[in-house]
Amino acid sequence: MIKIDKVLPAPHGIAPVLVRRAPKLVLPFGDRSKSRLRAVLDNGAEAALFLPRGTVLRGGDLLVAEDGTFVEVQAAAESVLQVTATDPLALMRAAYHLGNRHTPVEVGRDYLRLEYDAVLADMLVRLGVQTTRAELPFEPEAGAYGGGHKHGHDATFAEDYAAAQAVFHHHHHDHDHGHDHGHDEHCGHKH
Repeated sequence: MIKIDKVLPAPHGIAPVLVRRAPKLVLPFGDRSKSRLRAVLDNGAEAALFLPRGTVLRGGDLLVAEDGTFVEVQAAAESVLQVTATDPLALMRAAYHLGNRHTPVEVGRDYLRLEYDAVLADMLVRLGVQTTRAELPFEPEAGAYGGGHKHGHDATFAEDYAAAQAVFHHHHHDHDHGHDHGHDEHCGHKH
């Protein structure tokens, strides 16, 4: 069994010939979101993944085993809802309602894609969009700040919150000290 503990996110700059020769790890999105996983590569070799917590593998990423072996990640086809609309506003409205439900969504130029769910399919049809069930690779959006979705109990939330507060306080430190002044004269930064 090969042990894998490093990820080179795409685009990784490794020569295409080496990537083509590398064994493939073909997984659905749910398994690509696990930091600890046992899996079988396309060449039959068993692999154990020990990745940093919170790692989400994407199709095209390259894994590096302890012995230096490269393994290419590929997104497996899985049961998804392909959402399209003739009206771009209807598609945006559908994206809003899916986001409001914290549903992982892949956003394409003219489509949305999500894991198949009959209840969401019904909601989407009522919103005036077309849905098609299909077997396709699923690559949902990553979180807006680089990671996944954060809640107050997540390990990195305190760090993220502290960083956001520091930026906020740095920007606003001169604006709330109790007297009126012209921004250009005293503020220390341009507006």
